[in-house]
Amino acid sequence: MTISQITTHVLDATAGRPAEGVAVELAVREASGWALVGAGVTDADGRATGLGPASVPPGEYRLRFDTGAFFAARGTETFYPEVVLHFEVVEAGRHYHVPLLLSPFAYSTYRGS
Repeated sequence: MTISQITTHVLDATAGRPAEGVAVELAVREASGWALVGAGVTDADGRATGLGPASVPPGEYRLRFDTGAFFAARGTETFYPEVVLHFEVVEAGRHYHVPLLLSPFAYSTYRGS
């Protein structure tokens, strides 16, 4: 499997372990709106590494996480049915890792490496 230039890692902060089974979509902003680049589901380690091509052009991208379905499958209420992270790729060829730390009523993110 090709590792995409944009990857993510979701950690379930409530359980203290990787969040397996979170659906993730990667989209790019185009003149007509957002266009889907790729999609996937986090693996047993909470990672989604095959969301798109090995190389993407500079531009605005977003990751959309289906957190509502993830928590519903665990019988847990959540305030955020989805999390959308909007960011900018400025260097062609550079890896962009965008982790998500998740709980039912809060989330945080950072620029990973």
